[in-house]
Amino acid sequence: MSVTESPSNHDRLENLSFEELVSGINQEDHLVAPAVKKSIPQIIEFLKSAIEKLKNGGRLFYIGAGTSGRLGILDASEIPPTYGMPHGLVIGLIAGGDGAIRKAVEFAEDDYEGAWKDLLEYEVNKSDVLIGIAASGRTPYVVGGVRSAREAGLLTGCITCNPGSELAAEAEFPVEVIVGPEFVTGSTRMKAGTAQKFVLNMISTSLMIALGRVKGNKMVDMQLSNTKLLDRGTKMIMEELGIDSDKARSLLMEFGSVRKAIEAHKKH
Repeated sequence: MSVTESPSNHDRLENLSFEELVSGINQEDHLVAPAVKKSIPQIIEFLKSAIEKLKNGGRLFYIGAGTSGRLGILDASEIPPTYGMPHGLVIGLIAGGDGAIRKAVEFAEDDYEGAWKDLLEYEVNKSDVLIGIAASGRTPYVVGGVRSAREAGLLTGCITCNPGSELAAEAEFPVEVIVGPEFVTGSTRMKAGTAQKFVLNMISTSLMIALGRVKGNKMVDMQLSNTKLLDRGTKMIMEELGIDSDKARSLLMEFGSVRKAIEAHKKH
């Protein structure tokens, strides 16, 4: 039996109080960060190869089913507003199509050829990078997609929560985060999902920084799509240039981004 499907260390959950339930879940959650830490060397090896692809015009794709697919889509969808990147740079695909984001599509994850068909719609090529996300490490949609992508010359990685999985064997750069059995047996949206989100945060954030989308520790290319972000951008400019808020807001509105506003002011 796989680790992600092994029996929970907790039992008779229906008899527990809310205090006991949330304490037990929290107890299990404390195991996630140390497990992710052990996978850091694997993550670094992937990043070293992936950044070269992205610097040369490649794209980053995520494929997954269920929770794993949704996590990939979540990460991809946050890249444009956070870092001002085009929507086509990081792309998340889920078994069953976009409708599966909200409602599960039966047996979509069992389609071994499905992910590759989905990827071909984007005309993927050897410049691109693919990460397969599957807690179990055996989801056919993900395993098949990674295998076909690697055969086609794409750089491939994966994120899984079982050791020695079929998915890890197919990926050039596997990342295995072994968090142990779930609080509710087999419910990999819990610890496994949290671990996958941790790793995705590390990967996409590190790549965006390496692509020059962060200055110091600030998101200088973020999209100014609401009042909160306008205020944040104004504060960044104030701190960088040592000017008052009115002048900083004026520069931001004139040039449309923190980076451009700062660069324009420094030229004068």
